[in-house]
Amino acid sequence: MNNESQNTEYKLTWRDEYLKWVCGFANAQGGTIYIGIDDKGNIKGVDNIHRLSEDIPNKIATRLGIIADVNILAKDNLQYLEIKVQPSNIPISLNGAYHYRSGSTKQELKGIALQQFLLKKLGRSWDDIPHETATLNRISRTAIDYFLNHAIRASRMPSSALSDSTETILDNLNLITDDGKLR
Repeated sequence: MNNESQNTEYKLTWRDEYLKWVCGFANAQGGTIYIGIDDKGNIKGVDNIHRLSEDIPNKIATRLGIIADVNILAKDNLQYLEIKVQPSNIPISLNGAYHYRSGSTKQELKGIALQQFLLKKLGRSWDDIPHETATLNRISRTAIDYFLNHAIRASRMPSSALSDSTETILDNLNLITDDGKLR
């Protein structure tokens, strides 16, 4: 067998904590977990493989809400499990926590990393989110003019934009929602 990688993880035995790895693969590019193989890729086999081949997919479906292919494989008269996890286009959580596979590690996403991950999975970015307390009268026209002058020098906006109102400029930049809130 090959070494562990971004998309491959080896475990000697199954533990329910490995649902975190399944979650991490689903939130990243997908991957495969092999049960019954050591970290060096040596096949060691699995006890109770038929029971696990039923329990694991049920736990994945119940706890994560996704389906993963769980296959019994054999080599040199030793049986092991292959758990193939497809990438999800929506965020997947386990007990309210979001895990992500990065490199050969599993990370729990928190704080800004979690916010960015959720927005990305939902096809959004931070500037799509309206700010509930921001108002046009709190926007500095000096800051707007500074921005405009730099954009004009970079040929990204016409010089006529300098005479536009703050509201028109922000609207043209798609920074005002349909209901008038600022992003």
